Amino acid sequence: MRVLRAAGRTATAWSNGGGVTREIAAAPPGAGWETFDWRVSLAEVGRDGPYSALPGVDRVLTVAEGAGLELTVDGTRHVLPGPYRPFAFPGDAPTGCRLLDGPVVNFNVMLRRGRATATVEVARGSYVRCAAESRPGDVEDTSGERRARLVVALSGRTRLSGAGAGHTRTTLERYDAALMPADAGVSLHADGVTAVVTLTVRTADPDARLPEASA
Repeated sequence: MRVLRAAGRTATAWSNGGGVTREIAAAPPGAGWETFDWRVSLAEVGRDGPYSALPGVDRVLTVAEGAGLELTVDGTRHVLPGPYRPFAFPGDAPTGCRLLDGPVVNFNVMLRRGRATATVEVARGSYVRCAAESRPGDVEDTSGERRARLVVALSGRTRLSGAGAGHTRTTLERYDAALMPADAGVSLHADGVTAVVTLTVRTADPDARLPEASA
């Protein structure tokens, strides 16, 4: 399990001046906009405006802070009132954003179409068990499909406890994250809201790596 603290992230300003983005994790590690398989980030949005087109990229956006926003995707309006409601849309569709009542912080998952997929779940408080993922046999895994799980504290504090020997307990403050293999079981107890993102990368190279997920 690799802990990714919010305090260590660098803010990157948008070219249109409408906000800033802080990357949480990406695969391959250090990949740029043209080469990532998946990218997870937090964006602070300060004003209305268009989204940059991302050809060949699928997106899942979750408002993490603020009153919400309205997205117009390929001419269709979608209102996202309030936080913690994942919304999926194609990154290459013309998209505009209107803030409902002031700035927001968006939790963004970006996926290279045909290369990566993800499920984005939102856990609200209480005790949650994220079971280790498994499939019959090892053929699919060894043929170049890699999975990881990213846990992000969107509000409050999240306490993680890994299953098996050698795993320690970890506490995530707001916007801290933890990256781990999807085949590692983990339990979480949150005071607030936690995002659990399960990511799959398909590649013809069986040696291709996700970001290092173990300390």
